[in-house]
This record gives sequence, C-alpha cells and structure tokens, in this order.
Amino acid sequence: MGIWIDTDMGFDDIAAIMVAAHAGLTIDGVSLVFGNAPLERVRLNAAGAASAFVWPFPVHAGRATPALGRLETATNVLGDAGMPTTGLNLPAVADTFHNDAFEALCGWLEKGEGERRILALGPLTNIAAVVLARPDLAARITDLTWMGGGVTAGNHTASAEFNAFADPEALAIVLAHRIPLRMVDLDLCRQVLCAPDDVAPIRAAGGRNAALVADLLAGFVAIATSRGRPAMALYDAVAAVAFAYPEHVTWREARLDVELAGTFTRGRTVVETRPGRGEFNAAFGVRIDVDKAKTVILETLRAEASW
Repeated sequence: MGIWIDTDMGFDDIAAIMVAAHAGLTIDGVSLVFGNAPLERVRLNAAGAASAFVWPFPVHAGRATPALGRLETATNVLGDAGMPTTGLNLPAVADTFHNDAFEALCGWLEKGEGERRILALGPLTNIAAVVLARPDLAARITDLTWMGGGVTAGNHTASAEFNAFADPEALAIVLAHRIPLRMVDLDLCRQVLCAPDDVAPIRAAGGRNAALVADLLAGFVAIATSRGRPAMALYDAVAAVAFAYPEHVTWREARLDVELAGTFTRGRTVVETRPGRGEFNAAFGVRIDVDKAKTVILETLRAEASW
C-alpha cells in the first residue's frame, strides 16, 4: 500500500512530495488544507504544481478553516501566493479538484491491509476531521509523521510553531485519540539549511523545469537572507526525509501536549521526556544526519530540474 500526503502546498511542501516520490514511495493521494495561504490559493498552487511536474496521483481539497478559532495563514511571511519566487511562478492552471478530501482519505484508510502511513505538512485539520468522525478508520493509521511544533520555541509566535498555532485543537484531537505520531519540529528542521549557493546546481540542471525550481528555491531561501540570516531551513522537505528514511533520524519518545489558550501560549507544544511524568504518546526527532538529508533534498530538486 502507498502513502498519503496532507499539505498546505508551499514550495517546501512541493519539495517534500518530490522527496517522497524519488525515495520510491507510491503516493496514493494528496489532501489540501489551509495554512501557507487560504485554501483557495493552496488549491491553485497544487494545480500549478501538478501541471508543471506531471503528478500522477489524485489531489483532493480539504478543510478551509480550523476546527476552532479564526483562520490564520503564513502569507505575512510567504506573500499572498504562499510561495515566494525570484522569477518564475507555477503555471496558472484552473483548479478542478473536488472538495472531497475527507471522503478520499476515509476511502484510502478503508482499503486492504498493511501499513497506512501519512506525511502531514500543515495544520492537522483534515486528519482531525477523520479522527472525530471515523475513529475506527483513524485507528488504522500506522504512522503519522507531522512537520510541526517546536520543542524549544516557536516561529509564528515566541511560543508556537505555525502549523500548531493555526489549529492547535486539531493537534489535541489527534493526540487524544492516540494516533501514532512522529513530530518533526522546528529544531530538527533547522539542522538542515539551504544557502544561496545551493541554487546554482539546480539552475544548471538544464531541464524544462530548471529555472522554475531554481527560482522557487531561491525565493524560499530569500525568506531567511532578507532577514539577515545566511541560510534557510528546508522544513517540509526535512520532514519528508524523516518519513522516507527514518533511520537517518534519532527519535525520542515523549509526552506531547499542546496549549489551547493564552495570548502568548496558544499553540505551544509541550514535550515531556522525563520518565514517570506522563504516559508517552508520541516521538520527536532529536537529530538528523544533516549531510544525508541535505543531499537527498538537493539531489531530488536537481533531478526534477533536469527533465
């Protein structure tokens, strides 16, 4: 059985999908959720990416708003399109996706035997909807690897990482139902950095998508360099490496909770690793083989830029 990817479709999400595919994993389906941008824009990004990179798997539109609270997106950082670039953009393609992510994900979980592995790259709203409405099917999830949370600090606020902040109730629902969760948090992702010099080999790959991939990667890296930092973490792509190659990550079991209230604490992930302080309900990545992870990601992007 293949895998499922749930995404808010920014550039690092696209890179994550590429990493999973190049690792030999069969992608059975992709569901879209608000996050990097409002769902309408996420859908357009997905349509453009599916056209540019000739994706063979179905894409399904999912939740446009969080389980509770107001809509929060990352457009203040990523721009209105949720995907900065230094030149080319994804092609403008009509969005023809059905609003059926819930039904599609339930149908996928119902099929056959074997592992049911999900890579989640945005707010966990789509997953929580299945957990609440069909706990019998959610119980079939054997591995939910999520890019989100922060062990030491946040990014959207001082306390909270964006994907957790955007729908902390969804995370709480997933945790309460004991879904096997591996958290790839900010601290782990920030071990794998991409600098401006890493763009040139992508641009030189020579394929029809070389300039597009290079411009999108350069735009993503510029999020950091425009703020005086030398390099940018490859967030969702790192999560894909952890998902496809878990042996490259040192995992640690923990008790994971999420704060649901407070002006400065909502969305904070609280990670307890001390024995006897609570039943462990998740694992998080402590360390990743940085050289291998970066090589996998950049070689994947180069391969996509070469055809």
